[in-house]
Amino acid sequence: QQGRDSRLTVSHGELASHIAGIPVFQEDGKFSKPRYDAVLSAQGMRQDVFESRMRQDMLTQQLIFPVVAGSIPGNVSSRQWLHAQMEQREVSEARLMAADYLARVVLPADAAKKYYDANLKKFELPAQVRAEFVVLSRDAMSAATVLGDAEIKAAYDARIDRYKEAERRRASHILIAVAKDAPEAEVKKAKDAAEEVLAKLKQRPDDFATLAKQYSQDTASGQQGGDLGWFSRGTMVKSFEDAAFQMKEGQTSGLVRSDFGFHIIQVTGVQPERVKPFAEVRDLLADELKQEASAKKFAEAAEAFGNMVYEQGDSLAPVADRWKLPVQRTDWLPQQGAKLPPPFDNPKLAAALFNADVLNEKQNTEAIEVAPGVLVSARVVEHKPAAVQEFSQVKAMIEKYLVQQEAVQLATTDGEAKLAQLLKGEAVEFKWSPSRPVNRTLTQDVPPASLRAIFGAKADRLPAYVGGIFPGNGYVIYRIDAIKPLVENQADSMMQAMEERYRQVIAEEEALAWMATLKGKFAVKVNEAALEKR
Repeated sequence: QQGRDSRLTVSHGELASHIAGIPVFQEDGKFSKPRYDAVLSAQGMRQDVFESRMRQDMLTQQLIFPVVAGSIPGNVSSRQWLHAQMEQREVSEARLMAADYLARVVLPADAAKKYYDANLKKFELPAQVRAEFVVLSRDAMSAATVLGDAEIKAAYDARIDRYKEAERRRASHILIAVAKDAPEAEVKKAKDAAEEVLAKLKQRPDDFATLAKQYSQDTASGQQGGDLGWFSRGTMVKSFEDAAFQMKEGQTSGLVRSDFGFHIIQVTGVQPERVKPFAEVRDLLADELKQEASAKKFAEAAEAFGNMVYEQGDSLAPVADRWKLPVQRTDWLPQQGAKLPPPFDNPKLAAALFNADVLNEKQNTEAIEVAPGVLVSARVVEHKPAAVQEFSQVKAMIEKYLVQQEAVQLATTDGEAKLAQLLKGEAVEFKWSPSRPVNRTLTQDVPPASLRAIFGAKADRLPAYVGGIFPGNGYVIYRIDAIKPLVENQADSMMQAMEERYRQVIAEEEALAWMATLKGKFAVKVNEAALEKR
């Protein structure tokens, strides 16, 4: 709506240029219409719908870009933020670990049972099954396919055209460039220059590469002495190609005109047409024939396999016998909460095991494609319904957990008391770690809450002390020994990166604020209840 109100538009030319620049639609660095059509088709999207969306996106960018690009962070606020982020504090730490307090913990006799009764959900085991299954695989069919030499040779003879390699030439050239539609005066000037080079070449026939480097205006090949590599018919422009394929190896042409200008061509190699011999392609052709045969067999077997596991649903033996498939067995497989082994890591197959008919009636699952060319059917042979573990099974685990939690609490209480002593100026015996620098952005091994405490501590008198919970392990007291303000150095790459990050933050905030004004202007309403429900 804002775009329409602002009378912003995206022209057809702008849209076409933008789409042509998207890499996924390009081949060899250039826009490809067939690729464009194929990509949209693969996504199930009509061209007009896609282009409408792209036009809308470009219009949105026109609106947002001036807001973001025009964002100018203040120098004072930028410096304050940068100094706060890059300030270092030298910190030592003393850890009060829960492991050192385990011996002090005495649990009430009924503590584990009370915890168990209050948290039964935590001790539920999901439903589990043990299953047997068979796999019908195209690759296995291919591996089992045996082909004789006579069969492979017959296929080679029938496909002989595939193994023909067209005649190829290798050539070098010197190009004096001129556009095909250039004025006559420019064409004459280019031709005269080309004839001068040709005359020099006739005087120095062995210096083709040197002259190409010196005079050729095809800079890419010129640096290689004019070498264009090997090519077959249909690769070069027709006039160039006709000349190259008329010459013998070692011959040099006169001037050859093309759309690009005037060429002097030297043929440096000739490979006549050849047919790859049977021995050279036998193994690849055999693999291809096996794949073709197995694909056909698999396509024929797939429907029959699916019908048989359904029609004779109380056993996998019939399909196993017909296709000589081993009946495999699983260990216990839970309904949820664990990564299952193949092929039951396929969600559809895993869910099928807990289908009512499969679970209760011991029927085969349908034939499920777990991967391209791989069908699986399974049946449940044993079932354990979801159940709460007996207290006796989990008592030791609960007690260990409760002891650990109580030890963490003891360590925390002791740590807080010792911190209070330090803050009063009282001496406390600790084994402090060596001092090390920390800052707000690069420190990885200090919990976020502790990091906030370290940089929130008053630094008017050192050493300063703060404390924090060491998650799951106890309590830690930090001693701040020194503060190192940022020393600005405009050449510092880290400082430059932080300044850029600040600019991005401010730009993002301004873009969000601008969006908020549009929501007010156009009375956007969001049904939060519907979002929560979903």
